[in-house]
Amino acid sequence: MIRLTDVVKQLLIINGILFLISRLPVYSQLPDLALYYPGSSDFRPYQLVTHMFMHGNLPHLFFNMFMLATFGPMLEALWGSRRFLFFYLFCGIGAILIHLLFWYFEVSQLDVLQHARYMQNSGSVVGASGALFGVLVAFGMYFPNQQLMLLFPPIPMKAVYMVIFAIVLELVMVAQGAQTQIAHFAHLGGALFGFLIILYWRKTGK
Repeated sequence: MIRLTDVVKQLLIINGILFLISRLPVYSQLPDLALYYPGSSDFRPYQLVTHMFMHGNLPHLFFNMFMLATFGPMLEALWGSRRFLFFYLFCGIGAILIHLLFWYFEVSQLDVLQHARYMQNSGSVVGASGALFGVLVAFGMYFPNQQLMLLFPPIPMKAVYMVIFAIVLELVMVAQGAQTQIAHFAHLGGALFGFLIILYWRKTGK
């Protein structure tokens, strides 16, 4: 049975509450917490953080919160609540910065008319997946031999191999140019930022 730690529990509650609020009619009257393309009329700077606590649908919320509840408690117990929360937010913001970099590259390829139209309807990004890819990488680095059970297919696998599998899968999706609603660059960005901050901590002994 998963024993939830303080920050993990609070993150689960916050994500759950905001998901419920986003389904209420009143949400249309509240500030939009999803992240819109910078430069569009809907973009607000706070969305760089708030998008991490919003989810598009119930399966999206479930799988992200399942990952948080599975991998987060052992890291929070290891690091303490303050460092775990810093790591989670650091990876989430790093993930969206990488996503924005490639998003900007895509938008820069549009002609003037297409760009003007896009600024009126740029679409949005939501989800904690970038932060959670950082958490997944951290788990694999600190608990590489921990046995985990894949959901699809349901086979046991060591944490380090699960991390490698997840990263390779994301790279394959990017290389194939998969046109999905999944922010693969954000996933890779969260994993990269998580990996780099752990290397920094290990090098400096912090």
